[in-house]
Amino acid sequence: MLKIAFHQEYIYELPEGHRFPMIKYELLPQQLLLEGTIQESQFFNPGKLSDDDILLTHTSEYYHKLETISLDAKEIRKIGFPLRKSLVERGKIISNGTYKCALFALENKIAMNIAGGTHHSFADRGEGFCIFNDIAIASNLLLVQNIVQKILIVDLDVHQGNGTANIFENDPRVFTYSMHGEKNYPTKKEKSDLDINLPDKTEDKLYLQTLYNTLPSLIDKVKPDIIFYLSGVDILESDKLGRLSVSILGCKQRDEYVLNQAKINAIPIVCSMGGGYSPDIKQIIEAHSNTFRAAMNMFY
Repeated sequence: MLKIAFHQEYIYELPEGHRFPMIKYELLPQQLLLEGTIQESQFFNPGKLSDDDILLTHTSEYYHKLETISLDAKEIRKIGFPLRKSLVERGKIISNGTYKCALFALENKIAMNIAGGTHHSFADRGEGFCIFNDIAIASNLLLVQNIVQKILIVDLDVHQGNGTANIFENDPRVFTYSMHGEKNYPTKKEKSDLDINLPDKTEDKLYLQTLYNTLPSLIDKVKPDIIFYLSGVDILESDKLGRLSVSILGCKQRDEYVLNQAKINAIPIVCSMGGGYSPDIKQIIEAHSNTFRAAMNMFY
């Protein structure tokens, strides 16, 4: 059975002007259930991370500021959300979701988190709507327990995974691969193990061919025990923050290809949803739903 991390606390209540980026976490599970792609029994509540789990990745100073809601105005501005205790607790649940998904994937080939992909969070600070770095936390937990020895992070969000790249810059056990918009946020890029910078207005053909030319050889080289896949849908032409021009079909083909590469190589894969900011919420939900549909069709 495909296990999917989700809890009601994923739905974070923001002031009216900030609500749009978060509404997909409410609508996506509804859509998947309504159309029959998944069943209610496939959802699981991951619970919260412990302090020790978080401190494997994030600094004690940063974590203390989050716990005491004492970030300064500049630090809060970098995150982009009003800082509340409920936002911090939500981050703990989502990050634990990605970790628990990894454990499920190691047993059942694949697992998925309705949220996650918070790749702009550094060890000592949050940025770009990201409090904790869920994939980094999950990776460090697997490594410290010797559950895996080698990890491949495939980050196909339109924005570079700068926090993830920085966290693992000097860790040869984790290979970070980010394919993103060259001129998009963040202005200052970090150094992933492999960065592919795409020009503005990149369409399906170039996008997919670049992926096809890269991922198989990368898997052969890295030989990962697990893949974390950040499947952001902000690559869409309709995305107001994306700058690329990939179609809904192209985004679907991307997901199918990544999942198939994991399947044919018998590598467990964990999917975190990442970004999506198209003005029409229906396009965001459709693109994210395609990731789950592809997983069900391919693995079940």
